[in-house]
Amino acid sequence: MTKGIAPPRAAQFSELIKKRLEEVKATGGTRETVTVEWNDQPLHVEVIDLPLADLLFNPSTHRIRAQRSHDPGRNEILEKDPYSSEGQRYLDFLLKAEPADPNRRDPEFDKLKESLGQFGQNEPGLVTHDGVLVNGNTRAAALREIGAQSMRVGILPESFTSADVNAVELSLQLREDHKRGYSYINRLLAMEEQAALGRTPEAIAKVFRIKTPRYHQERWILSAIRDMIERSRSGGGVALRLVDFEDDQEKLKELHRAYEKLSAVDPDQAEAFKELRMAAITLGFAKTDVRHIEDNFHEKYLEKTLPPSLNTGSAGEETVTVPGLGVSVPGASSAGSAARALNDQILRAKARTLSTSSAVSDGEKHSAQSLFDDAKTAFDAAIDAAGRDARVRKRKQLAPARLADACADIDQCVVDLVQARASRSLDEEAFDEAVLKLRDSLRKLAQQAGRGTLSPGDGVSWLIEAVAVEGS
Repeated sequence: MTKGIAPPRAAQFSELIKKRLEEVKATGGTRETVTVEWNDQPLHVEVIDLPLADLLFNPSTHRIRAQRSHDPGRNEILEKDPYSSEGQRYLDFLLKAEPADPNRRDPEFDKLKESLGQFGQNEPGLVTHDGVLVNGNTRAAALREIGAQSMRVGILPESFTSADVNAVELSLQLREDHKRGYSYINRLLAMEEQAALGRTPEAIAKVFRIKTPRYHQERWILSAIRDMIERSRSGGGVALRLVDFEDDQEKLKELHRAYEKLSAVDPDQAEAFKELRMAAITLGFAKTDVRHIEDNFHEKYLEKTLPPSLNTGSAGEETVTVPGLGVSVPGASSAGSAARALNDQILRAKARTLSTSSAVSDGEKHSAQSLFDDAKTAFDAAIDAAGRDARVRKRKQLAPARLADACADIDQCVVDLVQARASRSLDEEAFDEAVLKLRDSLRKLAQQAGRGTLSPGDGVSWLIEAVAVEGS
């Protein structure tokens, strides 16, 4: 089922399934079935009990696709022999682990285990004729922990191909009532897999119950993540993993939206913006902090806080050959290239600090951690400065914005007043009291607007004069 590798004892297990199905039919009673979606049609399959110890975890399951890169060594074993005891133990480990940090056990798994122990299995799993679980991998892991001997599973048709199996799993995981769907990165990988099958963006978006622009956004994000992983690669093959981006969903979506707007105006600044935001995401800054990184962030704030070892201001200089002379001189500096060079240093440093490979010495790890900490300190100071400026800008714009909102409310009041008078439903007394409050508010506004202004503009001059006339 995986790259042409057949599970051990596949033929014997298939015979067992056929016998169990015949026994169920022979009883003549009410038979349990489970309905799955296949080729946009409902498919009803028989449910039987099978020995839990003989069922195999699915190495192709989308649920832990990204998490497999957590341990490259064990993943290599899994790739070579997915149904070996070592490969199956690695899958068992990942099914119980947190998607964003496989080193930690997932509390949701323990909740599932407790529920199965208390109430038993409510929904059947799904299995191929080879004994490979298509749905219910996590439940199987939990049932084994509580000592269960068998599991109720629906049996997929013997003729199903790997593509059929993947399509069924995808439809099950995307059901709205499914308790635990794919993690973010695994969802992106499932979309990529659908695209590789030749399906159109519109068709894939429909399957995932999203709009087509959202699908394109998700593909852009996965491409950006893969680019970051490849650029983080250094000696010994050490690199970041897909799972390292599992918690960055909202930050990456905001990055894409802002990047698209900026790239239409200034492509070079857009590239610099993308690189610096990705660097901040790699450094682990919160979404509210990352938002302060806007265009020209490097020139306005970061350049002042970066240590010499990280200041890549000249990294983007390109050489230009002078025609006729055959000599090269420095060309225009690219903000995008400088930001990219800085981000590359941060990506490689993080990859080394996270690595468990013996290819990275303790000295290299210490050096990488030092560079990573310096970068985080510099970004922290720059983001703090940008945040202070943003708060000042907000205060400057707050009074005009509130007055604009008040104008919109007054315009709407005019419409409401006309309609109320036309229907003779206006409360004249209440309206008069409201106008008096408006008068008091305008007096206060005029008093504050006139303070410290030597040459007020036309609007403020009108306000002061109107209130003065009304007072006299």
